Amino acid sequence: MDHYLTIEKFNKLLTKWNGRTVRVSKQEIDDYDETIMNLEAVSYESNPHRLDEYTPLYSLQLNGTGQVENSAHNMEELPSAVYEIPLEDSSLYQFDGSRFSLTTDRGIYTIEVMD
Repeated sequence: MDHYLTIEKFNKLLTKWNGRTVRVSKQEIDDYDETIMNLEAVSYESNPHRLDEYTPLYSLQLNGTGQVENSAHNMEELPSAVYEIPLEDSSLYQFDGSRFSLTTDRGIYTIEVMD
């Protein structure tokens, strides 16, 4: 059974996965991609001076090296050592015991351990 978490509880549980290999799946309306990364740290960024509504006020940052599946279904190196997930006041955080789900207005992100 899934439980909704506060962002604080979500963060506390997710940081226990630091040092492990995780898969991050992103499902948006017409877009699906997967990233495999060695999760080194979890951080958050606040952007109070955003220029438009497409720039999130807050974002979850998964720090580490990894690979992302491109549109040709080939793996390529992440362009930076940070995977950023935009957060909203309405974001929902869940953990089912083996994977995290983060639901935003833009899409659903799933984080699970690979190793």
